[in-house]
Amino acid sequence: MRWKLGDVSIAKVLELEFLGGSRFILPDATREAVLPMKWMVPHFADEEGRLKMSVHALLIETPGLRVVVDPCIGNDKKGRRVPAWNDRQGRFLEEIAEAGFPRESIDVVLCTHLHVDHVGWNTMFVDGRWQPTFPNARYLFGRLEYDYWKQQQTDSIAVTVFQDSVQPIFEAGLADFVETDHRICDELQLIPSLGHTPGHVSISIHSKGERGLITGDIAHHPCQLARPDWRATPDYDPDQAEATRRRMFKELSGQPVLVFGTHFAGPSAGWVEPDGDAYRLRVDAAK
Repeated sequence: MRWKLGDVSIAKVLELEFLGGSRFILPDATREAVLPMKWMVPHFADEEGRLKMSVHALLIETPGLRVVVDPCIGNDKKGRRVPAWNDRQGRFLEEIAEAGFPRESIDVVLCTHLHVDHVGWNTMFVDGRWQPTFPNARYLFGRLEYDYWKQQQTDSIAVTVFQDSVQPIFEAGLADFVETDHRICDELQLIPSLGHTPGHVSISIHSKGERGLITGDIAHHPCQLARPDWRATPDYDPDQAEATRRRMFKELSGQPVLVFGTHFAGPSAGWVEPDGDAYRLRVDAAK
């Protein structure tokens, strides 16, 4: 799927999409609670109230840069909590090349945060060790986010993810620390959206009067527009995460800003519209 905002093009490359089995992330999203949200069918839920979610990367091309946002789970990774995320052998690299973004052509890699499903393809396993997947890119890491995850020595899974998907980038000399409001280029700027993790960011896109926003994990699913109070189990600070959702949805509501959900299935992007006391996502076909 592809979109165009001014001089900026955005392509989605899917690593996996799944139906149901999402209660471990959104425990309040029972089928009974989801069924009244008819606007989510068929893209984001089925008629039985089961949520559809995905793990995908967004590939951005500006007039001067090629950027990968949130490079998914990765191949050959071990020690992940979700069994299906271990020892994957997917075609992600072939598919980004087919989309016109071979890994050698990438200038910047950006993770909105350092959770396992947003850092995996930072690295690939070659000749018995983890090496940067995008050898000509600079990898941008938020200093606050990096410091937090580096210190999580009591969480064996967090340690494993850090060792195989983050630390090798620093060892290769390809990492740059940035602040949560860093401007990547004229068209792309980070927006602080804290709560899901200590240094979580979203990405603002602006070109020739057209605007977009990549959410990261401020919301894992469009149902959280209708119910901003539905909290995700991985949220570092649930109160702050909910406050961030409410603030950002209010700011986006009714505005001509194309919103890209990092785990939104199907079309994955749309416009936030008011819906009673909350919001909904209006989607059109990608262009």
